[in-house]
Amino acid sequence: MSQAKPLRSSSTGALKGTIRVPGDKSISHRSLMLGAVAVGETVIHGLLEGEDVLHTAAAMRLLGAWAERDADGVWRVRGVGLGALAEPAQVLDMGNSGTAARLLMGLVAAHPITCVFTGDASLNKRPMARVTTPLEQMGARFVGRSGGRLPLTVVGSDAMTPITYRLPVASAQVKSAIILAGLNTPGATTVIEAEPTRDHTELMLRHFGATVTTERLEDGALAVTVVGQPELTGRTIHVPSDPSSAAFPVVAALLRPGSEVLLNDVGMNPRRTGLFDTLVEMGADIAFENRRDQAGEPVADLRVRYSRLKGVVVPADRAPSMIDEYPVLAAAAACAEGDTVMLGLKELRVKESDRLAMVAEGLTRCGVSVEVGADDSLTVHGTGSAPKGGATVATAMDHRIAMSFLVLGTASAEPIQVDDGAFIETSFPGFSTLMNGLGARIDEV
Repeated sequence: MSQAKPLRSSSTGALKGTIRVPGDKSISHRSLMLGAVAVGETVIHGLLEGEDVLHTAAAMRLLGAWAERDADGVWRVRGVGLGALAEPAQVLDMGNSGTAARLLMGLVAAHPITCVFTGDASLNKRPMARVTTPLEQMGARFVGRSGGRLPLTVVGSDAMTPITYRLPVASAQVKSAIILAGLNTPGATTVIEAEPTRDHTELMLRHFGATVTTERLEDGALAVTVVGQPELTGRTIHVPSDPSSAAFPVVAALLRPGSEVLLNDVGMNPRRTGLFDTLVEMGADIAFENRRDQAGEPVADLRVRYSRLKGVVVPADRAPSMIDEYPVLAAAAACAEGDTVMLGLKELRVKESDRLAMVAEGLTRCGVSVEVGADDSLTVHGTGSAPKGGATVATAMDHRIAMSFLVLGTASAEPIQVDDGAFIETSFPGFSTLMNGLGARIDEV
């Protein structure tokens, strides 16, 4: 995607309608990977068909699995069985997805094959050493650029040793990579996390037939253990709507007077709902209707109405449950009354871009007063009214930065333009069309 696609968002009237945002990206990646190492057929309803997930599907084909989409939109994966992934004849291109790259490194590390991973310009800047370090302790080898950055070669092994590993930084990606490596490793592999991170890998592994336990330790940390070499059996998976994608129309509806939007089938995993918890604390009118379970994941329909928001303090321990949602929370905070203080944002420095710096710079351009603390905090000084806008915001090829400022543009006094919205397709295909269907005005420049 070398062609930039500038987009402009302008203030509109009320947003109205009923929508279903695309499927959960985290669950979509995992369903393809686990389906590929299961025995039999895995049937996936509601798979996110964004570019990130399509890169994962292509990688699983190169590793020997069969993964195709039916005419009715249902995906079917025929797995090769655990330990039987084939050495790929080509480089595995993970596009823009750090999740796909890190998780798949863990999965292939416990196979006696050599794989070369690469990605787009953004992904190739992101640190991978946090994953390669524990996987090397288990017995895999890696050859990459400084900091373990892509392009990177994984030399896997079928003689891996189980480890107990305490995460130095809360990261579901690192936890999942180790657990997936532990799948084809004899014995028990344990990851200890001081703060709970998203647990889609654990839930889905249990759905496929693996033994995964979670134990609370004396110091309050969680120990997640997988018993190696289970026989995974193909399953049916219903992918809920992605709460990280739902965040954008939710915030847009909260900011436009008279708005009422219903979002169907949104994933309500408690380790993913930090943004919704925060918005409710700010005074948001969000009703969680028809709560239910789908394939082990909690789901609800969200009814969102315009609300006058007030600033709050967002504690650092909430970061793992909303790490991708801080940019759009900052857009909401720009329109809220009073200060919103977000603590513990160090992890934002190593996402698709330095999101902390990008958000602060973009808000400043739009006339919003912000401060970035030496402790990696972000304070947004809201005035309770529409920010000025009228700026072009740099996105650094980051889909969430682009969508967050397009949401802010629906509420600002003057239009907001982003320099490139092409990368939105990685996670939210059809974003502009869906938002415009509710009454927003997002146009290609």
